[in-house]
Amino acid sequence: MNVSLVLIVVMAVLFACGVYAMLERSLTRVLIGFLLLGNATNLLLLIVMGQPGPAPFFGEASPEDMSDPLPQALTLTAIVITFAISAFLLALIYRSWQLGQADTVEDDEEDVALRARTVEVTMDDETEIEDADDDATTDFVGVETAPIVVLHARDVPGLRDEAPTDDRDEPRDGGGGS
Repeated sequence: MNVSLVLIVVMAVLFACGVYAMLERSLTRVLIGFLLLGNATNLLLLIVMGQPGPAPFFGEASPEDMSDPLPQALTLTAIVITFAISAFLLALIYRSWQLGQADTVEDDEEDVALRARTVEVTMDDETEIEDADDDATTDFVGVETAPIVVLHARDVPGLRDEAPTDDRDEPRDGGGGS
């Protein structure tokens, strides 16, 4: 078996195990899965690098024999990104343990309600909605509450709007001398 073939098989196993571990509800397993994905990515970049050669210094060797420095730089970047996200996940796990004495993600009421919903939307239903109101500029046709509400100073009595406005009637200081 060829060395690069062994690396490819190990990389594929690491990717598969990493994805499987990230699909679990335990945050610790998500962290382990992410670390496996990071190591698999580093292995992928090692495979992409090709045959090792001398360092890419000017005058050291011919350009054809030199190692490609781009995969090395990408590997360093992948290591830094993996470290940063791992630190963030560790902080999430620690905070979850502080609050609930568990690191599992539980279903909330919205998840249970969504799972309990039995109404299925078919393509015909969507087409009827789109055909009924072609002038609609939102996907929330027929919904009484809009997902975003923009408040102005006139809507809320206690809200003061002191933002500068661009009034076209007032003369501007051009900065230049008259």
